[in-house]
Amino acid sequence: MGGMLSFEVKGGIKAGQRLMNSLKLCSLAVSLGSVDTLVEHPASMTHAAMPKETREHLGISDGLVRVSVGIEDSEDILADFEQGLEKI
Repeated sequence: MGGMLSFEVKGGIKAGQRLMNSLKLCSLAVSLGSVDTLVEHPASMTHAAMPKETREHLGISDGLVRVSVGIEDSEDILADFEQGLEKI
């Protein structure tokens, strides 16, 4: 069973982008709904055109990462995030 979650990375937009570019199993996507694990960094993707002040007012920080957890093995998903987080 999948689920939705979000978390923040320290380092803002650059750290979020670095994480997105480092993931190998999880796919980068702007629409979070699939049987595959999908990740999105709103500040540099879906909400990039929105002024920072507006994003922050809506609770979308520069370091926010959204994840739609898929049906892959949970250990594989965790390992992918661990290796990605080590790069920021």
